Amino acid sequence: MKKLLAAIAFAAVVTPVLAATQTVTLAVPGMTCSACPITVKKALSKVEGVSKTDVSFERREAVVTFDDAKTSVQKLTKATADAGYPSSVKR
Repeated sequence: MKKLLAAIAFAAVVTPVLAATQTVTLAVPGMTCSACPITVKKALSKVEGVSKTDVSFERREAVVTFDDAKTSVQKLTKATADAGYPSSVKR
């Protein structure tokens, strides 16, 4: 019985945490023309783990799908800010 409990405890410790695909909507109010989304999309696409981006000038937002084991919302907002377009999570 002790061996079984030890094996279960060991398996729980070494089992990797599974990554999840996340989607976040970022407000990007600094986009002022129809060319701005191109820059925002390029910046987000360069972030490791991003699989899809949809940037809308009309809505001033970016919808980003990413692997949360490879990146985070903070890295996404940093990427847009570094490109000259500060963003925040749209609520």
